[in-house]
Amino acid sequence: GTIDFAARDLLAQASDSLRHGEHPLSPFHWNIEFPEVFARENGGFDAFVGNPPFAGKNNLIGGNRKGYLDWLKDMHSQSHGNSDVVAHFFRRSFELIRRSGCFGLIATKTIRQGDTRSTGLRWIRRNSGVIFNATRRMFWPGTAAVVVGVVHVSKGVINCKPILDGREVSLVTAYLFHTGPDEDASKLTANENRCFVGNVVLGVGFTFDDSDTSGQANTISDMKALIAKDSRNAEVIFPYINGQEVNSSVSPDPKRYVINFGDMSIDDVKKWPDLLEIAERKVKPLRYGGQSTVNPERWWMFARPATELYTTIGGLRRVLVRSLTSTNFSTFTFLPNGIVYDQTLIVFAFETEDALAILASRVHESWGLFQGGSMKDDPRYNVDDCFKTFPFPSLELVGGILKNLGESYYEHRSITQKNMGDGLTKTYNRFHDPNEKSSEILHLRELHEAMDRAVLEAYGWDDLAATARCEFL
Repeated sequence: GTIDFAARDLLAQASDSLRHGEHPLSPFHWNIEFPEVFARENGGFDAFVGNPPFAGKNNLIGGNRKGYLDWLKDMHSQSHGNSDVVAHFFRRSFELIRRSGCFGLIATKTIRQGDTRSTGLRWIRRNSGVIFNATRRMFWPGTAAVVVGVVHVSKGVINCKPILDGREVSLVTAYLFHTGPDEDASKLTANENRCFVGNVVLGVGFTFDDSDTSGQANTISDMKALIAKDSRNAEVIFPYINGQEVNSSVSPDPKRYVINFGDMSIDDVKKWPDLLEIAERKVKPLRYGGQSTVNPERWWMFARPATELYTTIGGLRRVLVRSLTSTNFSTFTFLPNGIVYDQTLIVFAFETEDALAILASRVHESWGLFQGGSMKDDPRYNVDDCFKTFPFPSLELVGGILKNLGESYYEHRSITQKNMGDGLTKTYNRFHDPNEKSSEILHLRELHEAMDRAVLEAYGWDDLAATARCEFL
């Protein structure tokens, strides 16, 4: 046959280009490197053992060549761009083992959570993979404060009982659970437009913050002077609060403010020339200076204006919020409308205490911890996985009861925080401490227990409600 020298030269150039520049790499092809493994009958490796890297989306993009994430998604069908890279190592290992082969890999504990689970173990389970041994949580034996999981998978059925956390079970699912499905829970139409992530501001120069140490924020005195100069400036300056402030403050009153032009055009925002000048001087260079590639052509806007959020809650007096990441699950609280909610807050379009009772209950906690993710070792609330899939109970019979219980719970918790001088995190640390015997916390537990029973009854689970107790396990 003939040799296409032009095509050969192009391939050589492409191969050579990978070896140079930012994040160089050496091209590698498993079948070429190990022909004796793949050319045999039932080709593939017998086993893989390893500790693959862990990296989320942003680190994955920043630490590799341009297009690497897209290449991974193209290589592995039904994979998700938000998956940890460890799921792709699971996929690649599974593809490279032969029928009846197996692998055992160390994984980030998120291997059974959200998009990482969907990309990795869910796909493997759907394609003849069997999880025959798994440890869901193991503290790393070295100096790193890391919690990992260990998962063993075979390609095809094996003649042994699966083991989960050292105990024999009949099945290990993609959730690393002993029963149930592997698939993602379905998103419910009834939950659409009720839960949102707050704003990605991306520009300290938008803020008025006396606690800022970067030198980029404006001062509260600056804000007052701008409003005194032109009262219209107050129309686009809003209180601003994040998840850490909600969790740590006795009363989460915003102490910072932020310029928010929403999704207005540049011509519209010219009505506030002093504020536009601040954004142009302090934010525009960030967007165009190579530090960020988000919205450089709309530098006067937040990176994520969250327009749908503010449109949805426009008619509400207040909203229910929760920090995106929190040591304790039940840290739901009310904030007034008219605030800019940071990306570290989840905002729920509810203003009544029956919603608080349901979301703060152990029913929703169990669902959220099972479906959600984590940051370090703290639960991370995910709108798609935790909320949109959550089936709310019917409130026809117990809605009034839940509202009254939620109101009593919320009021007592607020008084307890004020009396003890604690924010939500410290309050719930005491709530979950079996040695805590103060009358305020004991009563808060009683109210939470009553709230849990009412929520269970709302689902028709009267047998569970009859035995529901606040207990320490």
